[in-house]
Amino acid sequence: MKRILFFCLSLILLLSNACIADVHVTLITASIQQKLTSDDALHRLIVGNERFVQNKRHKIDFLQQAKHTAKSQHPIAIVLSCIDSRVPPEIIFDQNVGNIFVTRVAANVINKDVLAGMEYATKVAGAKLIVVLGHQSCGAIKGACENVKLGHLTQLLDKIQPAIQQTEKTLGKKDCHDSHFIDLAAENNVKDVVANIPKESPVIQQLVNEHKVKIVGAMYDVSTGKVVFLNG
Repeated sequence: MKRILFFCLSLILLLSNACIADVHVTLITASIQQKLTSDDALHRLIVGNERFVQNKRHKIDFLQQAKHTAKSQHPIAIVLSCIDSRVPPEIIFDQNVGNIFVTRVAANVINKDVLAGMEYATKVAGAKLIVVLGHQSCGAIKGACENVKLGHLTQLLDKIQPAIQQTEKTLGKKDCHDSHFIDLAAENNVKDVVANIPKESPVIQQLVNEHKVKIVGAMYDVSTGKVVFLNG
């Protein structure tokens, strides 16, 4: 009886360790993606960023991994980030080729095309998490604060005005030269986008309601490399 009990406990431990190992492998396969929850996906990104900050990133042969993913991809998340050259999501989250979808647009705003990509990433390709990633010292946020008018940029910056107005209300004044004001406005903009994604996409709203997808906001510190998640 004791031998049977010992065998069962050993088997449970072995299976548990296998599941944990799946969460931390560098390349996501179809079977791993299927087993992961939204919280698992979020945990992978959090741990990946910790590796980045500590300069302990995985040693990956990207060319070899490109060959492994040539015929299929099984990303765990889609990250909507700013176009800022200092904020490369695959690097700061220490993710392999094929692990995350990335959409980049100034100030991480949304439109129908961005939402279409998110719907494909989640409903079709099986991603479990949507991350809206803002960052400190964002030029687009400062441009919106200063009411910059420039070609197509004008309509994009208009989308940020609710965050500028909310920040002005919170701090009591509008100061486009105050880094604290700009960074808080960037954070408020992230929160607005997180809230608006399910409102503007019935497909994603349904996935959220079914607990198949989670939407979280985050802010990246361009000086330290640290990502702070705002909710989740």
